[in-house]
Amino acid sequence: MFRADPETTESQPMPPAIITDQPKGAEARRSGMRTIRKVAPYLWSDEYPWVKPRVVIAMVMLVLGRLIAVFTPFLYKGAVDVLSGDASPTDMLMLGAAGLTVAYGVARAMAVGFQQLRDVVFARVGQRALRQLALETFEHIHALSLRYHITRKTGGLSRIIERGVKGVEFLLRFLLFSVGPLVIELLLVGIVLAVVFDIWYFVVVLVTLAFYIWFTFAVTEMRVKIRREMNDQDTDANQKAIDSLLNFETVKYFGAERREADRYDAAMAGYERAALKTAYSLGALNFGQSVIITIGLVIVMVMAAFGVQRGDLTVGDFVMVNAYMIQITMPLNFLGTVYREIRQALVDMGEMFDLLEQPADVTDAADAREMTCDKGEVVFDSVRFGYEAARPILKGLSFSVAAGHTVALVGPSGSGKSTIGRLMFRFYDVDGGAIRIDGQDLREVTQNSLHKQIGVVPQDTVLFNDTIRYNIAYGRPEASFAEVQAAARAAKIHDFIESLPEGYETQVGERGLKLSGGEKQRVGIARTLLKDPPILLLDEATSALDTETEREIQEELKMMGEGRTVITIAHRLSTVVDSDQIIVLNKGEIAEQGTHEELLALNGRYASMWARQAAERDEAA
Repeated sequence: MFRADPETTESQPMPPAIITDQPKGAEARRSGMRTIRKVAPYLWSDEYPWVKPRVVIAMVMLVLGRLIAVFTPFLYKGAVDVLSGDASPTDMLMLGAAGLTVAYGVARAMAVGFQQLRDVVFARVGQRALRQLALETFEHIHALSLRYHITRKTGGLSRIIERGVKGVEFLLRFLLFSVGPLVIELLLVGIVLAVVFDIWYFVVVLVTLAFYIWFTFAVTEMRVKIRREMNDQDTDANQKAIDSLLNFETVKYFGAERREADRYDAAMAGYERAALKTAYSLGALNFGQSVIITIGLVIVMVMAAFGVQRGDLTVGDFVMVNAYMIQITMPLNFLGTVYREIRQALVDMGEMFDLLEQPADVTDAADAREMTCDKGEVVFDSVRFGYEAARPILKGLSFSVAAGHTVALVGPSGSGKSTIGRLMFRFYDVDGGAIRIDGQDLREVTQNSLHKQIGVVPQDTVLFNDTIRYNIAYGRPEASFAEVQAAARAAKIHDFIESLPEGYETQVGERGLKLSGGEKQRVGIARTLLKDPPILLLDEATSALDTETEREIQEELKMMGEGRTVITIAHRLSTVVDSDQIIVLNKGEIAEQGTHEELLALNGRYASMWARQAAERDEAA
C-alpha cells in the first residue's frame, strides 16, 4: 500500500497528494494569483508585530547570501591567476594564492551561513502561517452546516486541510527560498557576464536558460498527466487494499483471500505501468536538460577559451566563467520538480481557500442574544422544512411541549422524526414558521447558547478515541473528577468503570469500539447528565440495543428526564407508553396526538402500530 516514489533522481520529495484535474491557461493563472493573494496577509501580518521585521531580515539575508555567492568566483579567479602567473604584483602582495583560496572558502561558508540564518529567521513566520491557516480551516469546517457535511466525505475534508497546509509549506520553501534566490542569482550573474566579459556571454546564457525553461515546462506538463494516471492507479490499489482489510472477517467467511489478492494485484499492475511511464519520462527530462545545459556551457567555455588564447582573458577568467555556469546550472536541475510541485501546491491551496469561502447555511444573526432557558417550554409553530425544495419533509407542523413534560414522536421512517431533532439543535433553519424555546425564536439567539440548553442521547453514541474520563467530561470539560464520577454513578456505569484495570483512564478505542453498545450508551448518558441541560432529546436512544439492555437503559433515561423537558424520538412504542403526550407523524404532518390510552382508544394508526409490534414481541418470545 505504501511505495517509494520512483523519481529517485529528484531530490525534493513530493507531498503525499493526489494530483487532481488542474485548471489550465488563464484560469490556472487566475487561480494561482488568487491563492498567492490570500497567502500574502499571513506573511505580512498587522496582527503580529514581529512578523514584518522577520520577513524583512530574512529577505536581507537572502540578498546578502546571493551577493556573496556571485562574488565568490572572483576570489577563485584571483587564486588561479596567482598560481598561473597572470596576477598583478599587487594581487600577489595582498593575499597570495593561499590567502585567496582561504577567502574563497570563507565566502562560500558565509553564503551558506546567510542561507541558514535566513531559514532560521523565517521559520517562525512560516510555521505561524501554517498554524493559523490550519486553525481557520478547522474552525470553518465546524461552522459549516450539517447539510454540507452529509454531502462530503470526512476523509476528503481532512485531505483538503492536509494538502492545503502542506501546499503552503511547499510554496514558502520553494517559491521564496528556491525560485526567488535562483532568479536573483541569474540576474546578478547575467550582469557580471555582460559587464566583466562581453554582452555575448550574457546572450548565450540567456538563450540557453530560455530554451532550458521552455523544454522543462513542456515536458513537465506532459509528465503531470502521466503522474495523475499513476496516482489514480495508486489510489485505486490503496482503496482496494483498505476495503479488503476493513472487511477482513467477510473475506474469511467466504474464503476470498485469493480473490482479494487478485483484485489488488490487478490494480497494482496498472500502477506499475503508469510508474514505468513516469520513470521513462523522467529519464527523458533529465537527459534533455543535461544536453541543453551542456551545449550552453560548452559554447560559453569555448568563447572564454578563445578569449584566453587571444590574451583578452586570463586563465582565472576562464575558471570564473566555468564556476558561474556551474553555479547557475545546479539549481536549474530541480526546476522541473519545483515547477510541478508549485503548480500542485497552488491547486491544493486553492481547494483549501475554496473551502474557507464556502458559506455556512446557518449563522448567528447580527443582533443574536444569549438564550435563557428558565422553564424549557418548546413550541413548533407551523414549521415547514425540506432538505430539498422539491421534497418537503415537514408541512406546517405545530405542537408544544410544556416545561417538565415528556413528548414522544413516533411514526414510520421518513415521517420527519429525526428532522425535528436536527431543527431543534439548529443544524438547519426552518423554511417557514418558527421554533421557540421559552418564547425565544431559535434564529434570534446564538447557536452556542442554544446548544447549551439541549442534551442529546443519540441512537448510537460515538465516543472519542480517548479515556472514559475524557468522554464523560466532554459534557462539561471544567467539571471536577468527583462530578464525573457522580454522573457515571447516575448512569449506572461507575462500578463497571472501577472494575477495569485502568479505571476512568481506560482508552475506549476509535468510536468507542472497545465498549459494548450498552456501555457506550451509558457513557453517553453520563456525558449528557454532566452537561445538565434543561431540555433533553432522546433520538431512538435504545433502538440499537438488545431487549434486556434496553430495559436497563430505559430506567436510567427515565431517571435522567425527571425535572426536564424531554422529547423522545422512538421506533419501539413500548419505550414511550409513559409519555405525557405521544405525537404520531405521517409524511411530515401530525396524524394522531394524545396519551397512550387515548391513542389506543382511537383505534387508528398508533393502535395498528402497537398491535403489530406486540405481535412481533410475542413471536420473538
